[in-house]
Amino acid sequence: MATLNNYHHVFTTTQKQTKPIKFTKPLLLSSSKLFHKSRNSCKKQYPLVKSVAEDKEFVTEKISVVVEHEREEENGSEDEEEEVVVKNEFVGKAINACIVLGFGTLGVTRLLTIDHEFWHGWTLYEILRYAPEHNWIAYEEALKENPVFAKMVISGIVYSLGDWIAQCYEGKPLFEFDRTRLFRSGLVGFALHGSLSHYYYQICEALIPSKDWWVVPAKIAFDQTAWSAVWNSIYFVVLGLLRFESPENIFNELKTTFLPLLMAGWKLWPFAHLITYGVIPVEQRLLWVDCVELIWVTILSTYSNEKAETRISDTTSDVDPTQ
Repeated sequence: MATLNNYHHVFTTTQKQTKPIKFTKPLLLSSSKLFHKSRNSCKKQYPLVKSVAEDKEFVTEKISVVVEHEREEENGSEDEEEEVVVKNEFVGKAINACIVLGFGTLGVTRLLTIDHEFWHGWTLYEILRYAPEHNWIAYEEALKENPVFAKMVISGIVYSLGDWIAQCYEGKPLFEFDRTRLFRSGLVGFALHGSLSHYYYQICEALIPSKDWWVVPAKIAFDQTAWSAVWNSIYFVVLGLLRFESPENIFNELKTTFLPLLMAGWKLWPFAHLITYGVIPVEQRLLWVDCVELIWVTILSTYSNEKAETRISDTTSDVDPTQ
């Protein structure tokens, strides 16, 4: 009984101590409150998203600044290159003008001052009157002393002038000619044409010494077949070597221009050589031929450089895949 009483006592005391749980507010979550909480949670995460967007904008701005800087550098380099090109063109024009004016002044001065040692008491009319005659006498004396060298100098001058005329004929301004091309042509005239032509006219006169009427046509025919073929070939081969071209290119250029040039010469030289072989003495023939060469060198130089430029442009178009 004592045990039951004790158990009843413990149960009653625990039952008295425990109080029922009372809910003062109902446990209901409305949809508006739930949306409000989710919105607040999104507001808490928004600063992180905002920082990422700001970083992207910063990186984009930085890249744009770098690109603009690179463009400015490229534009600056292009401007510098254009300035360098303009300066080089100006320097080239100045050098060409000095060459033309210098050699022109020197030549005219030498021709006009041939009698400067005897000018004492001379009038201007007397100076101009005797200058051509005395220059011709000086030329004949030079032919007697050293005929080959005198003819080499004349041919070099004529071929340089002919190439200059050819460049002007091709559309280049007066002081914008190619100095290297001018030098090549003058070198060929000086080193080869003057000396070879001197010996050619001597040999031609020795082979056909007759004075009959048929001699002039025979010499013209030989000149416009054998000699023209030889000299045109020499001219194109040597110019190609001076341009450092390959033997294949030189041979192709010679093959394509051989007959056109030979036939073009038939329109000019037979009429000129009527005077060459019919009137002019042997020692004076090259001077007359060189005067006509001013026209012929223009044709030769134009043919040669047109072929070279065409070949260079074709090579460039074959190499460049965008062409």
